[in-house]
Amino acid sequence: MSSTTRNALALTEGPVARSLLLFSLPILGANVLQSLNASVNAIWIGHFLGEAALTAVSNANLILFFLLGVVFGISMANTILVGQAVGARNMDQVKRVVGTSTGFFVVLSLTVAILGYVFTGDILDAMGTPADAQPFAIAYLRVIFLALPAMYFYSFLMMTLRGAGDSRTPFYFMLLSVGLDIALNPLLIFGWGPVPEMGIAGSAVATLIAQTVALVGLVVHLYRRKHFLCLYRGELHYLKPDFTLLKALMLKGLPMGLQMVVISSSALVMISMVNAYGSQTTAAYGAASQLWTYIQMPSLAVGAAVSSMAAQNVGAQRWDRVSRIAGAGVWYNFVLTGALVAVVYLFNRGALGIFLPDDGVAISIAQHLNAIVVWSFLFFGLSFVLFGVVRATGAVMAPLIILAIALWVVRVPFALLLRDHYGADAVWWSFPLGSVVAVVLAAAYYRWGSWRHASMLSGHSQQAASTGLDVPATALESFAPKAAEGEA
Repeated sequence: MSSTTRNALALTEGPVARSLLLFSLPILGANVLQSLNASVNAIWIGHFLGEAALTAVSNANLILFFLLGVVFGISMANTILVGQAVGARNMDQVKRVVGTSTGFFVVLSLTVAILGYVFTGDILDAMGTPADAQPFAIAYLRVIFLALPAMYFYSFLMMTLRGAGDSRTPFYFMLLSVGLDIALNPLLIFGWGPVPEMGIAGSAVATLIAQTVALVGLVVHLYRRKHFLCLYRGELHYLKPDFTLLKALMLKGLPMGLQMVVISSSALVMISMVNAYGSQTTAAYGAASQLWTYIQMPSLAVGAAVSSMAAQNVGAQRWDRVSRIAGAGVWYNFVLTGALVAVVYLFNRGALGIFLPDDGVAISIAQHLNAIVVWSFLFFGLSFVLFGVVRATGAVMAPLIILAIALWVVRVPFALLLRDHYGADAVWWSFPLGSVVAVVLAAAYYRWGSWRHASMLSGHSQQAASTGLDVPATALESFAPKAAEGEA
């Protein structure tokens, strides 16, 4: 077995908390870079192209997130299948998963890109995008849709590597992508020498170039290293769809993709309500959302790391480690997300001033809504950590149902029903309410649900009957000091 393969198996060995931290940090770093890239772009657009342009980008990015929810689900299902196969040391199964999911993912991402490009204007109309922002949004979003196949095949490869136990390589290539994007943004927005001034479309073109270069670089790097995930001339038969795996990608990937659709569709409704209060409120919401992205990064990184790490241990039948992984994830979420929440409350106006003029109306609105919303991400993040554990076994329906209840049964109706009485505050208070409902339901499912008996592939039992872990430990029990101390 090659050294690359041995390194990929490390998630089933060693101290749990330490391994999770070391695996999470590059994922967190990649998330920071990605969000830094979006924030730098927002700074250029908000300060030099105006509030209407910033509103356009906020609307456009939510649409993109919504349309690619299913693609994310397929990628996540692929990550878990790869993780379980690597944990079981079944390299033939790893290549079957990679081959089947590659072909399917390419077709799906191209389809979403074409449909998104064709119906850009109709989607923006349906959202109620302010008239002054709509021309900016169309120019920006159509270029992003041209970049979409490269963007999301690149994302797919990074998630596959994480499933195989490698979070460092994706971080390095994210660094390349973000560096290019940040450098190209002012050049293409304002023009220089032979480079024409493109305005807001230039920001999207910078993303297209950066993502494409990073994708090509990552593929070349993997083949030069002779990575065990690569398919060579004699292995092209793995690209022939394995219908058992394809069924798993669909049946498990679709609910995970729908989780993102539930989140993004509720966000679309929320921003549609915010748009009704005018461009200044929408700009305030957009600026606050930039900060919220950073606050949520630790829980998203830990949740992704927990999912990959738990999947490998499920494949290796190391059920004793799965509960410890959950406990360590809960602990890291409280520490890391809690620290960021505290920082934002201490420096609320200063942080928002990065994205908004200090003397404008929007920054005061953003301060107010931040004071109401920010603390709730500590609890919403905890939900994602627990979801990361349970979905590693193939239990994907419960997280979807929980999110649907929290966002569509609680958050959206609360904001709609009370906005006539409380105005925009009804929208802001709906965030904490939805977060609390989500964490209560997620913890209940982790404690009493049947997720340990789930399976990614039909007919393959993964339950922990022989270990005595059929009855899950509570989050508090598994997050106790021994998990924080890194007990193996």
